[in-house]
Amino acid sequence: MDLAVAVIIGAAFGAVVTAMVEDLITPLIAALGGQPDFSTRAFTINGSVFKYGHFLNSVIAFVTIAAVVFLFAVKPMNALLARADREPPANPSTKHCPECLSDIPFAARRYAFCTSVVAA
Repeated sequence: MDLAVAVIIGAAFGAVVTAMVEDLITPLIAALGGQPDFSTRAFTINGSVFKYGHFLNSVIAFVTIAAVVFLFAVKPMNALLARADREPPANPSTKHCPECLSDIPFAARRYAFCTSVVAA
């Protein structure tokens, strides 16, 4: 059920961002360059029409959606997970062998694998 809601909200969000790009951002960028609308930009080679203006609108919409999702979903989630992923406290009931790299209880007198004597 959560995935279905996410897909529906994502599609609606995509439509909103696409409309924002086509109605606000593209005209703003076009005003700086002198072209009022990218969607009508095209060129023809051997009778084939290449509508690169529509592609440009789609790329701007994708980058905008990706930036919003990254800034408002991924970054906060990573911060929450980093806050939750703290190292567990070290186990004070064991000590580490420098020879065989095993852990043994504090009460042990020899290391488990190398059988060397535990220093006092």
